[in-house]
Amino acid sequence: MSPSRPHEQVVRLVVKEVPAIEAVAPEAWNALIGDDHPFLRHEFLHALEVSGSVSRATGWVPRHLTLWQGAALVGVMPFYHKHHSFGEYVFDWAWAEAWERAGGRYYPKGLTAIPYTPAPGPRLALAPGVDARAAREALATAWEVGGLSSWHLLFAEQAEVDAWREARPDLLARHGVQFQWHDRDYGDFDGFLAAMTSKRRKAIRRERRLVADQGLTLHRLAGEQIDDAALAHFYRCYEITYLERGRHGYLNQEFFTRLRRTMPEAMVLIQARLDDTPVAAALCLQGTSTLYGRYWGSEVVADCLHFEACYYQGIEHCLATGLTTFDPGTQGEHKLSRGFAPRLLTSLHHIDDPGLRDAVARFCAQERAHVKAYAQAAEQALPFRV
Repeated sequence: MSPSRPHEQVVRLVVKEVPAIEAVAPEAWNALIGDDHPFLRHEFLHALEVSGSVSRATGWVPRHLTLWQGAALVGVMPFYHKHHSFGEYVFDWAWAEAWERAGGRYYPKGLTAIPYTPAPGPRLALAPGVDARAAREALATAWEVGGLSSWHLLFAEQAEVDAWREARPDLLARHGVQFQWHDRDYGDFDGFLAAMTSKRRKAIRRERRLVADQGLTLHRLAGEQIDDAALAHFYRCYEITYLERGRHGYLNQEFFTRLRRTMPEAMVLIQARLDDTPVAAALCLQGTSTLYGRYWGSEVVADCLHFEACYYQGIEHCLATGLTTFDPGTQGEHKLSRGFAPRLLTSLHHIDDPGLRDAVARFCAQERAHVKAYAQAAEQALPFRV
């Protein structure tokens, strides 16, 4: 028998686009996904699609990429044709506007991301033994021959970003910053505060007292404890957050109802009550090691309630359940003074047109220096004792 040729496996890898996640068996998709990343699970992506939150009408056209060896599913990657740039949180509106002013067509573009969810995590999942470089080379044909102006990989983990850049050196890198909390063996919330400077420790305790002094109590509901009334109240609060900006939320009530039905163990609802009546709510998702703060809304104006419901309760939940990381969502320097450390994130971008690619490359290079300087300054501003 002759020895196998280098990259012989690439011949056996077949890429198939699927127009809906339901075309793939849930157990086959989820077998490739780690337990700590609820947003990549079949149930989450399916709820987005069947609820209509993700569809051609909303500008997200599913074209998920699956990788096969014979009859075996060996790789999955969420993939969308996008007709706008809403709901992504890595903003490329200026690129689109400049290119269309020059007579080009920026949309549709290709996007590998989780809709409306700027939470770092894996984007490509492969079975053990699959040649990862060959898989990426095969998957790249989806945007190279698909009539798309570009492809964008958003909020992938750094190891995945590095692997893509090794396989495809032409990809442009863009940096951003988020803030995350990590358990440093604090034990409990008092232990967390003890690691801070006296000034910040007192400020956080004051914020928590202010919430209590307004007659508000906080309650954490997990999984099956989230009943119909609690979910309906949460959705009303969620909509309020968007209606204050003159529009409806990206996600509809059916999405959240389906999520509770299909993956309740991943849901944690933090409810604020006044005289035992719910008045605000924050919904988180959780994996095996990470809590993800995602959705928030309030029917009342109350001092420091957002900090309590969206940050301090999440930290307490992590400390009580053994979760080691809390990702409270994108943006917000106010997280820094509350113990959330800066984390550099890298998005990757394939731009088909050489002229547009050169302009985007210059922009990313200039922006990168500012982002790195900001992250370094933020790290030095953390309120922990040296």
